Amino acid sequence: MAAAVTSRLTAAVCRQFQRVVTVSSHTQPQYATQASSKFHSCQRRQMYDSWWFRSSMNDRALHTSCVRKGLEDFFDLPENWGEQTVKSGAPWTAKQLRVKSNEDLHKLWYVFLKEKNMLLTLEQEAKRQRLPMPSPERLKKVERSIMRLDTVVKEREDSLRLLQTGQERGRPGEWRRNVFGKTFWYRFREHPIPWYLNSRYKRRRFFEPSHVAPYTRLSLEKYLRSKIRKEKRENRNQKRLAAMFPKKTALASDH
Repeated sequence: MAAAVTSRLTAAVCRQFQRVVTVSSHTQPQYATQASSKFHSCQRRQMYDSWWFRSSMNDRALHTSCVRKGLEDFFDLPENWGEQTVKSGAPWTAKQLRVKSNEDLHKLWYVFLKEKNMLLTLEQEAKRQRLPMPSPERLKKVERSIMRLDTVVKEREDSLRLLQTGQERGRPGEWRRNVFGKTFWYRFREHPIPWYLNSRYKRRRFFEPSHVAPYTRLSLEKYLRSKIRKEKRENRNQKRLAAMFPKKTALASDH
């Protein structure tokens, strides 16, 4: 079937090409000359276009950053080689990242990732040569920037999800109790069969047995007693410190 359709399309294209090129030489020789010239000019244009895209001198138009060959992106700039300290700016703050658009944050993420890979390579090379890494604080600055950028992106995702669905968490769920009476957050997940036919799901037993309820109450009372004892201990320590160092505690209370 596919071969028949292909042959029909080929025949139609050939007939259309014949109507354009084939002209009677006795009646309209000038039209034949014009058609053949147009045909040759189209061929030249296609060859020029293919050459322009294949030419190496036009490859630079496809790049948006400086061209680096090999593994140069995994190493620091040559002017920083052999230096003990390298100047670097402060890490990005969450306040600065919140005013950026999603496209800018996407670009910054790859910039941070590229810088982190370079610094990790530099750290490993310094360990191999048993030399101190120049300005190791740069790696911490990049990690802090990545963590803050991730926080800003999560904030935007949470706000958008709250507006669209009203759910606070990215994965819906609910608070449940296990057989020991402990409350935990259960995240919903998809199963290939209904829950009442899923033996693995039913073995988890999301309920509290009747004989466990008294022990759950005792566990809660134990937690509250330990919390009260901890607060009393802290108050006694504060009073003891106030009696031993009255001047320092007075200055601390003034501040």
